Amino acid sequence: MKKDSINFDKKIDRMETDCVKYDGLQSYFGVTDAKPLWVADMDFATPKFVQKALERKLKQQIYGYEIPSSNSFEAVINWQKRHNLELQKEDILFCSGVVPSLKIAVETFSEIGDEVVVFPPVYFPFFSVVKDSNRELIESYLVQKDGKYEIDFLDFESKITSKTKLLLLCSPHNPAGRVWSENELRKLDEICKKYNILVVSDEIHSDLVFTKFTSFATINPTSLILNAPSKTFNVAGFNTSYAFSLNNAIIEKFKINAKKHHITSLNTLSNTVIQSCYSDEGGVWLEELLVYLKKNIFFTEKFFKKYLPSVNVLKVEATYLVWLDFKETGLKHKQIKEKLLNNAKVALNDGITFGKNGKYCFRLNVALPKKELKIALKKIKIAFSK
Repeated sequence: MKKDSINFDKKIDRMETDCVKYDGLQSYFGVTDAKPLWVADMDFATPKFVQKALERKLKQQIYGYEIPSSNSFEAVINWQKRHNLELQKEDILFCSGVVPSLKIAVETFSEIGDEVVVFPPVYFPFFSVVKDSNRELIESYLVQKDGKYEIDFLDFESKITSKTKLLLLCSPHNPAGRVWSENELRKLDEICKKYNILVVSDEIHSDLVFTKFTSFATINPTSLILNAPSKTFNVAGFNTSYAFSLNNAIIEKFKINAKKHHITSLNTLSNTVIQSCYSDEGGVWLEELLVYLKKNIFFTEKFFKKYLPSVNVLKVEATYLVWLDFKETGLKHKQIKEKLLNNAKVALNDGITFGKNGKYCFRLNVALPKKELKIALKKIKIAFSK
């Protein structure tokens, strides 16, 4: 695959395509004229080799029910070797999404009234999958140190009781952009083993990393891992994901409940998506993507440091999501939100939705052509310079 066939600078018009990011602006923000820099999908074209594979599939003419292909299992097994994992077909279950899988995991490995721990600020479905399952949500807040978030291990352990059964781990972390180090994960594992807490690790951003990533499965085989090609290859709309565990009892128990809730049926294009994404071409494309994303992140960091130093840009070790802390501007959270939306005309994720310690913060998606990113950042600069 030639490098020059990858064009991340190309602007693609997504208006009136029924996408949440653009056509959902009115519903979520009450406006239609803001630049959408919120939903965690990219404004880059899905890779050409994936598009071509889908085109070939569509020529089949009949789009009926499908079973998971042996080639799809093999694709996942080969791809996860990147993360030093040796999986077998029996370790894997294909599902219709990471969030539905989180919900099933909560219901499978805990009882009504049990406690489930999360580390805010964190991807907001982590809260709802616990509360909607009639479990008790325990929040152990991450703390900022040296420009990034860290786990407060003392706080985490202090909040554990005999009713604490699960930890929902976001790894890499969304929205903080953290890649938990092996030492951090081992320390976390020690505490969880001590109190017999199962770790369910959402590793959907594990390919989008700029430093060494360690899957929690390599730390503790008795854990449940959730993943998908959706963020890496911009194919989130296919609702295709998978769960795996190196512990047979864990994955079998999860399989039973997942099937009861009917989240294990693949759509007619899922096999094609998995096999085309998790291919040698996928590896080449990912390398180029990471280079482009890193440049956009570096540009964003430099921009705020030069023009709006009162806005703290937390270190980004993974994802294309940048966490902006506006606390030092002296403005109230509502004022910051209004300036961004009504003055700068940019739509960012409100930090409050990720937890109480997301106050004064907003999540910026930089997975778009650099020219478009520059325009958006300049608008933010002008809005906060007045």
